[in-house]
Formats: sequence, structure tokens, C-alpha cells
Amino acid sequence: MLPTLVPIGALLAGIALLLLGSGLLNTVVSLRGSLEGFSDTTLGLIGSTYFLGFFLGTFVAPKLIRRMGHIRAFAFFGATVAACILLHALVVHPWFWMGLRVLTGMSLVGFYAVIESWLNDQTAPERRGQVFAAYMIVNLAALAGAQQLLRLDTPANFTLFAIAAMFVCLSLLPVTMTRFPQPQIATRVRLRLRMTWRAAPAAYVGALSSGLSMGAFWSLTPVYGERVGLDEAGIGLLMTAAIVGGALLQWPMGRFSDAGDRRLALSVAAFGAALAAVAVALFGHLEHVPLAGLFLYGGMAFAVYPIVVAHLVDHLPQDQILAGNTTVLFLHGVGAAVGPGIAGALMGWVGTIALPLHLGLAFLPLGLFALVLSRRSEDEIVEEAAQFTPMMRTSHTVLEMVSPEGAEAVADAAEAAEGAGAEAADVAAPDAPAPAADVGEDGEAPAVQAPLEDTATAPEAQAADREGKEDTPPCGGAESPTAAEATLQPPPAPDPGALLRPPPSSAPTTGTAGSRARG
Repeated sequence: MLPTLVPIGALLAGIALLLLGSGLLNTVVSLRGSLEGFSDTTLGLIGSTYFLGFFLGTFVAPKLIRRMGHIRAFAFFGATVAACILLHALVVHPWFWMGLRVLTGMSLVGFYAVIESWLNDQTAPERRGQVFAAYMIVNLAALAGAQQLLRLDTPANFTLFAIAAMFVCLSLLPVTMTRFPQPQIATRVRLRLRMTWRAAPAAYVGALSSGLSMGAFWSLTPVYGERVGLDEAGIGLLMTAAIVGGALLQWPMGRFSDAGDRRLALSVAAFGAALAAVAVALFGHLEHVPLAGLFLYGGMAFAVYPIVVAHLVDHLPQDQILAGNTTVLFLHGVGAAVGPGIAGALMGWVGTIALPLHLGLAFLPLGLFALVLSRRSEDEIVEEAAQFTPMMRTSHTVLEMVSPEGAEAVADAAEAAEGAGAEAADVAAPDAPAPAADVGEDGEAPAVQAPLEDTATAPEAQAADREGKEDTPPCGGAESPTAAEATLQPPPAPDPGALLRPPPSSAPTTGTAGSRARG
């Protein structure tokens, strides 16, 4: 494991420093806004504008990266985020902060896209699972550590804003000094809302519910902690409890989803998160209940999105998976952009108790809907069952990082293509090495290269030239070089969005796969 991570240590260090700064900023903005007297509705809108910027950045950031290159784009986004962080402390006005949050969200998507595309490009396909797991651990550890920085000073002062900006600036150092060749950003795939609904309605509803709840959690939980009387250290501990719960409970929830009907797993996760959040709302005045409740909420709520992705993969053929996952990201982004505004308005109307109620009730439709679907019909798998992989919503590029054993997928595709023309290949180059498959940096079609030396066909080709029969196949029954090359054309590439699913075999399985319930 260590030899795999050392070469990409600069990239992991960059994302860790970035998340220490941005994670601290997200909490400090909510607390400082509350200290400045912003209403709960206004604080919710400030949180919504951040996720709106995150959503818009998925469209804008890839274009900027293609134009500037990865290193310059990374520095560009870093300078933007650092300036926005400092401007929060210099100009305290809700509308001005909303504009800053939009810019911050857009820039952070650019950060994620740069790091994730680089990790995807620099990691061998057979090692991407390990690298992705390490990347998620770094994400969660940095976000949890950022909450503990609240102990250094009060949000009323300039100190925490300065520390957040320093971490963002420091994140530029390991990335800008790297010698890695710059990869390419994959072309954005069109959204398929109707296709996603027809294939996996539970995934559709799950993405929306997850966005509605998690967007409000990140934006307004610090405000909730302050309103119930916690100091900065207590608020940091409250946020950390939810993040640690999300890190620890994703694995057992993932194994549960892999073992049976994922719709039932979605229902259990949704009802579990709802129950934990409602318990915080009703009994939050008791000691340790908010910590325990948010720990359980984080464990269940953080598991919903990766189960949604795995469930969707179960119900789409290979060539539609990337479009389906892009749609899921879109739906989650819409929910995250709307959720904080709704929760903030409810807090202004009902009071502090409205936030945990919103966090739980946002998952209630998913729990009921997924449970009804699981009772009505068996969970039919289109090709092969997916494998749960813990993940967080970052950018589209992260979807390529969880591609299963890309080398095996390419090899299987090459073998399938060679099966029809095996005899011609043997005649063309009996002693030549097997064609090499190479996956491009941006996940595009692998190129299967035919041998360059036509040792067996060269004499026949020369004889055909001498006889003036260039367009006539040789009489010995072997195909001409032109025909052999046509036979060895590169096969269709495995879809780069074939996430979480074992490599497809050469035989079609779409119409014959059994249901998950039948094993």
C-alpha cells in the first residue's frame, strides 16, 4: 500500500491542506454570520449559494482547466478561494457573502477536478481501488480535523479566517511543484434524467433526498450547536462526531447493501438517519444525545449516496453508467443547493429544533419509497451486481477513480475482439507479442495495437506486387495484410463510467442475469 501512495503523496497532501482550510471556512461562516445577527433564513441562503456555486462549477471548471492547464488552473482556483476567505472577514454583509460563497463553491469544484483527474491518471488501474480508499480517508480526516481548529479562536475575530486562507495557500505548494505530466479532463456526458428514473427510481429519489439533508447539515449544524449553547470546541466536536460516524458506519452499511436488495439498504439507511435526527430534535437538551445522535445520523446519511450510485450501476448497461452517474450528481447538487434555504426558513419560523427535523424528514420519503419498491418487486440486475464503495460527492472526475480493475476490463475486451479473427491473427504474426491495450489519460477508448512486423505475409505481398495483383488476396488461404488489419481493429473500449462493476465477460449477460434476491 505504501509504495502505491508515496508517488501521489503530493496530491494527497494538497487535498488534505485544502480541506483543512475549506472545512474550517464552512463552519466559521455559519458561526460568524450568527454572531453578526444574520437571520436563520439568511444563513440558510448563504449555505445554499455555496452549493449553488458547487453545482455551477461542475459546468465551468472543466472548461477553465482545459484552457489553462492543471497547474495554472489549480493556482487560479487557490487564489480565488483564499481571496474569498479573507473578504468574508473584511466585508461583513449577507449579500456580499452570498456572492463569495458562489465563487468559493465553483473554485472548490475546480480543485477537486484537478486533484482527482491527476490521481486517476497517475494510478495504475489495478491500484485505483486502494488509492480511492486512501483519498476518501484523507477527505474525511481533513474535514474532521478542520472542525478542531475552532478551538484556536472565536469566529468573531480575524484569526480563523486567516488560518483557513493559509491552509488553502499551502495546498498550492505540493501540487504546483509536482513533476507529474498533466492529464486531460474527460468530456462532460449529457444528463439522462428520464433514463435514470426509469432504470432506478430509488436512486433518483435517493440522490435528491441526500442532497436536501446533507446540504443543510454542512451549512447549518454549526448554527444549531451555537443555539443550543455549545462553545466553539463543542461545535467542533459535534461536527466531528457526524463525520467520524460517516467514516465508520459506511462499511457495514455497504456490506449490507451488497448482500441483499439495495432498495432495502437505502430504506434502512434513510430511516436510520431520520430516526437519529428526530431523536436529536426531541432530546437534544439531554447531555451527550446530540453527539450520539449526529454520530448515528452521519453513519447512515453518509452511506446513502454511495448506495445510490451502486444501485444505479446495478440497473444500467455499461454504456449508460457514466451518463447515469452524472445525472445522480446533478440531482444531489440540486438538492444540496435547495436544502439549506429550506432548513434556514424553517429555523426562522419554528426555531432551532427545525434543523434536526429537516435533516431527518428529508430522508423520510426515500425510506418509504425504497421500502415500497422492495416489497413490490425483486431487484433485477441488468448485467452484474455492483460493489459498494464509500465515497463523497466531489466532482465528475471521481467517478472514473472507482473503475474496477481497468486492466482486466481492457484485456477481456481485447480477447473478445480477437476471438472472431484468431486464425488471421495467428497467420499474420505467429511469434509476435500479444496486442497491448493502453487506457488513455482521459478514460477514452483504449488502443489495441497490432504487431508492426508482417513476417509471414511479407513474401506473399512481394509476390503479389511482382504479379501486379495488389488488390487480390493471396491464394494460400491466408488473409492479406489489409484484411488482417481490418480484423484487428481496436474493439470498443470499456466505458470509463463502468463504475463499481466487475469487468464484463465476452458473452452478453444483459438478458439473462438473475435477480439479487435469487442470488
